[in-house]
Amino acid sequence: QVQLVESGGGLVQPGGSLRLSCTASELTFRSYTMRWYRQAPGKERELVASITSNGGSTNYTDSVKGRFTISRDNAKNTVYLQMNSLRPEDTAVYYCNAFRILFGQRRDYWGQGTQVTVSS
Repeated sequence: QVQLVESGGGLVQPGGSLRLSCTASELTFRSYTMRWYRQAPGKERELVASITSNGGSTNYTDSVKGRFTISRDNAKNTVYLQMNSLRPEDTAVYYCNAFRILFGQRRDYWGQGTQVTVSS
């Protein structure tokens, strides 16, 4: 059974940093695009960052460009989200997602989420 387990969330002051990790099991990790989403209270889930299967390309939503960095270690089946210069509006539950299309079928797996709270 595929599992994605996030860690690294917590409470941080504005301007601070956190690094989220997501480790996958029972998954051909290196074949999947990995994404980080977030969902704030009362808001829709939004895509924050993505990284291709070989790590060669990354994308970010405009509000985090220059502050967040997504990376992956395929040997460790782990994707990271380094978050710097955090703002109160970054407060949300952050979810890890593994995505691929295989033989025309979409495969999507989600972690349970980790809370990030930015507050003084």
